[in-house]
Amino acid sequence: MKEIKAIIRPNKLITLRDKLMQVPGFPGMTVAKVDGCSAPSRNYLGNLKEELVDFTPKVKIEIVAPDEVVEPIVDCITAVSQTGQIGDGLVWVADIDRAWFLFKTTPG
Repeated sequence: MKEIKAIIRPNKLITLRDKLMQVPGFPGMTVAKVDGCSAPSRNYLGNLKEELVDFTPKVKIEIVAPDEVVEPIVDCITAVSQTGQIGDGLVWVADIDRAWFLFKTTPG
């Protein structure tokens, strides 16, 4: 199992959710509102202090998924979220040693 995390622009969330629901085996996701800033760019001509405190609203997505659906999920996230502009976000994948689903899969 893998944990997929992504930081994306808020305006991409609804489209991303709709596209992820079409990925076979998509297990669902957790979404949180977050604020972030990037590292200062080398070409930045303004005040470094202003750039470091200029936080931008983002959305953090967390998904725990079986290995076989990780690539389609990551491909979907990058395809929907990438605009080619600074601030598009970040996607990363980490190994999960063990996970438990907290709902019953059988009656009783």
